[in-house]
Amino acid sequence: MSDIVEKTLTALPGLFLQNQPGGGPAAAKASFSSRLGSLVRGITALTSKHEEEKLIQQELSSLKATVSAPTTTLKMMKECMVRLIYCEMLGYDASFGYIHAIKLAQQGNLLEKRVGYLAVSLFLHESHELLLLLVNTVVKDLQSTNLVEVCMALTVVSQIFPREMIPAVLPLIEDKLQHSKEIIRRKAVLALYKFHLIAPNQVQHIHIKFRKALCDRDVGVMAASLHIYLRMIKENSSGYKDLTGSFVTILKQVVGGKLPVDFNYHSVPAPWLQIQLLRILGLLGKDDQRTSELMYDVLDESLRRAELNHNVTYAILFECVHTVYSIYPKSELLEKAAKCIGKFVLSPKINLKYLGLKALTYVIQQDPTLALQHQMTIIECLDHPDPIIKRETLELLYRITNAQNVTVIVQKMLEYLHQSKEEYVIVNLVGKIAELAEKYAPDNAWFIQTMNAVFSVGGDVMHPDIPNNFLRLLAEGFDDETEDQQLRLYAVQSYLTLLDMENVLYPQRFLQVMSWVLGEYSYLLDKETPAEVIAKLYRLLMNDSVSSETKTWLIAAVTKLTPQAHSSDTVERLIHEFTISLDTCMRQHAFELKHLHENVELMKSLLPVDRSCEDLAVDASLSFLDGFVAEGLSQGAAPYKPHHQRQEEKLSQEKVLNFEPYGLSFSSSGFTGRQSPAGISLGSDISGNSAETGLKETNSLKLEGIKKLWGKEGYLPKKESKTGDESGALPIPQESIMENVDQAITKKDQSQVLTQSKEEKEKQLLASSLFVGLGSESTVNLLGKADTVSHKFRRKSKVKEAKSGETTSTHNMTCSSFSSLSNVAYEDDYYLNTLHDRGDKELKTFSLNSELLDSESLTELPLVEKFSNCSLSTPSLFADNSMEIFHPPQSTAASVAKESSLASSFLEETTEYIHSNAMEICNNETISVSSYKIWKDDCLLMVWSVTNKSGLELKSANLEIFPAENFKVTEQPGCCLPVTEAESTRSFQYSVQIEKPFTEEILSGFISYHMMDTHSAQLEFSVNLSLLDFIRPLKISSEDFGKLWLSFANDVKQNVKMSESQAALPSALKTLQQKLRLHIIEIIGNEGLLACQLLPSIPCLLHCRVYADVLALWFRSSCSTLPDYLLYQCQKVMEGS
Repeated sequence: MSDIVEKTLTALPGLFLQNQPGGGPAAAKASFSSRLGSLVRGITALTSKHEEEKLIQQELSSLKATVSAPTTTLKMMKECMVRLIYCEMLGYDASFGYIHAIKLAQQGNLLEKRVGYLAVSLFLHESHELLLLLVNTVVKDLQSTNLVEVCMALTVVSQIFPREMIPAVLPLIEDKLQHSKEIIRRKAVLALYKFHLIAPNQVQHIHIKFRKALCDRDVGVMAASLHIYLRMIKENSSGYKDLTGSFVTILKQVVGGKLPVDFNYHSVPAPWLQIQLLRILGLLGKDDQRTSELMYDVLDESLRRAELNHNVTYAILFECVHTVYSIYPKSELLEKAAKCIGKFVLSPKINLKYLGLKALTYVIQQDPTLALQHQMTIIECLDHPDPIIKRETLELLYRITNAQNVTVIVQKMLEYLHQSKEEYVIVNLVGKIAELAEKYAPDNAWFIQTMNAVFSVGGDVMHPDIPNNFLRLLAEGFDDETEDQQLRLYAVQSYLTLLDMENVLYPQRFLQVMSWVLGEYSYLLDKETPAEVIAKLYRLLMNDSVSSETKTWLIAAVTKLTPQAHSSDTVERLIHEFTISLDTCMRQHAFELKHLHENVELMKSLLPVDRSCEDLAVDASLSFLDGFVAEGLSQGAAPYKPHHQRQEEKLSQEKVLNFEPYGLSFSSSGFTGRQSPAGISLGSDISGNSAETGLKETNSLKLEGIKKLWGKEGYLPKKESKTGDESGALPIPQESIMENVDQAITKKDQSQVLTQSKEEKEKQLLASSLFVGLGSESTVNLLGKADTVSHKFRRKSKVKEAKSGETTSTHNMTCSSFSSLSNVAYEDDYYLNTLHDRGDKELKTFSLNSELLDSESLTELPLVEKFSNCSLSTPSLFADNSMEIFHPPQSTAASVAKESSLASSFLEETTEYIHSNAMEICNNETISVSSYKIWKDDCLLMVWSVTNKSGLELKSANLEIFPAENFKVTEQPGCCLPVTEAESTRSFQYSVQIEKPFTEEILSGFISYHMMDTHSAQLEFSVNLSLLDFIRPLKISSEDFGKLWLSFANDVKQNVKMSESQAALPSALKTLQQKLRLHIIEIIGNEGLLACQLLPSIPCLLHCRVYADVLALWFRSSCSTLPDYLLYQCQKVMEGS
């Protein structure tokens, strides 16, 4: 069907032109190419940029007059728009034609509308103000019965629609997923993919429709849905494990050639579809044996059928190798993948060799022997003329670096660094060299010399973390204090030698490192006095090539050395020179040095020797300024406004798009901007700067606060400020341990050794140096892998030494028995989880004290603290008894009845709290583990009931929980009891507290026990936790709601359709209260106010308004992720009820 549409679009120009007088193919070509062709020919004939600019400006002036003329027809407008597009493509501004492009898309026939849409998609960007004028046209075309118009509207939505306009078209695009034409369904899926990229929270409620698209009868629709699933699986692979079988089946059909021939490329069946499916399978099978077993056969088939007959086949093979090494390993597949890598590496083609090196760089982390098999090829690649091959080879060597070959590999990196002039290559390589030097340095001299080379070559383009980490390493020291002093002394001596060289220019950052080290550790010198060091720093200060920032470092170093130099003429000269400097920063430092130099005792107390990393007592509240603040307020100074309040005032002035029908607006409660719904409902006038609340109602037109947008001259333009979020978080690789690898180097015959040339012998010698340490007697250290051998330079922070009393217990366990879970039907908060093979893991018994929560995610506000305390002090979690109480379901099955009775004793003790059903989560022949949740006021209480099903007593039964990133689990006292009796049950009770907001997390652990015959066994389990488990109602008044509303800056809006049972607002709010644990503050007419909090004290406010059968939801909170999550839960509740 897609081919028919494309042919139709191709034939449309001739069709429309033939119906016009004098029309026909020749006339069409003449009329179309006469002006556009002459413009193109005129530009190509020019010889200078100036002439081109002159011609384009003349053309733009002519076009501006033509499009503005009232006699211009749509046909002429279409031709003008094509020429405008050409001028814009050349880089010239044609903004006067933007509005005419929108008009052409609104008014023209199919061909003219197509040109208008094309021009709009090329002219406008997502944040352009004229884009708002296109919304009505797109909505009208989406509702059209014409196939081409719907396709054009879906295309432009996928290209330029911003997140603010998504609610206007989302329901229409959802309906197009059920369209009878596959091209419409495919374009609708691609539009939803764009929405998922820019606003994932707005399409979370239609994930079930994505699954229908994956199973669509048309291959194109299915292929379009893979884009969405690839992104969602990257974000959360555990939530889509159940689709593994579907992806495997699709890949089998593709590899088997079951797809239409239209999807083949050079006789290769759907290559890009294969690549996407392989990437998805690689993400799903990572560290999951059960899921990986489902895809072994299809991966084997993919490797077997991929004949090397075209470049695209190599791409499939490369992705297949990547997938094989990503999932849970299988030896047969690994061998076949290794052979494919060999074909790549040994290929004479540069592109294939590059792919081979890239694949080898990835798989070397799991199978280092592959590097030994291709070591001579890697040596040849080091001298390859292509710099890309060289760079990828160095990346490969970087990943196989260990303590034995670090000197050779770093030397090769430095050689390449001296030859390269690309800034990206320099920044990348100096970071790697600095990391290797710190981790595997054989001695102090080599470490300092290597870092000097890094600073010299890297210069000012390297990342500032590299010199900062180097200085911190010197200051914090290592395990041995004597070695610390030797390293610092060698650094000082090295820098003094470098400063003695004449006519040498060093990078500014290198000079800053030198000045800091000399200022801190020159006291270690025996032969040179501090006065001599100050003299060298002074000569550097007087050098014109030194920047002002570096001079401040040098003056700081001189200031530190002055107390040790006693009296120095150089210091006096420096003070005299720079106290009259035109640079204010230098003058400030010079005056500080002058006053400190006059009081030597004060200077010694302020600048002690070797105290750069000492702990400092910081007054975070700045209490010493209380008197100054009080004096300022008494004199009429304005009080301080927090950042969120300033941001709220700024946002209140911004324009907000409204997609609600105007006919259903309510004048009494309508609002503009970001005002408090509580204030609207009560008719109050609440502002961020005033505490006064007054009732202002009138039937006349309200003009207070309305900005004047139109005047006698027309529209009054207004400049809008653009703000953006700044983020500078750098990823920090984590370290883990790599197993020893057996050496695989085979000895060659003596005759071959004798006949080797001198060059081959040098390569063999280099290979023995590069690949040493990859044998069975050594350890391979890879990128992101920790070395079992202790590092030469291991930082030992003085801050951490003071807190070394706290330790974490580590258990090395051998898994002796595991149980396979059968399918269990979970209710509400329970889902079937796939157990992972964990091997040796770090476990924690969770008897530690509570830690402070993340300051970023859990923002404290005075009002929030007051209201949260008020809410938690109530005697019951749900005072109005409107929350559903979940009881264990009655069943005739004996296992369920027995399971419910096992935990009955503990359930009786917790009847005052809401709790979930007790569900079995794992079992074997000996024990059974059940779990349920208790939603207490201040935490989530997890209870595990362990039942001894055997007739023997168990000893030393112990339940432990794996550490989790987003929450903290604490064992309750008196609840950890050993299971000793036969046919008995014991309960383990743990308190779960959230540390970082999350969406879905898995709480995992294991139960270990000993049988009577001293046989040791253990059983792993896991339970799903959601953010909803930590939501509690927040009981506040309407007035407090309004004040809190103005103080929060993170918000999200969405319209949700209500079912017939929720037609009234009270019933809809009742449903939200029951399902999401929200507190209903007040219902005023067609508006409702609700509040909740994320434990321990993060509030979230909800304003609801009903019009027709739509519920408008507006969330606000101090946490950025909480409104999105609660909106998604509300959508699920409203659609499911």
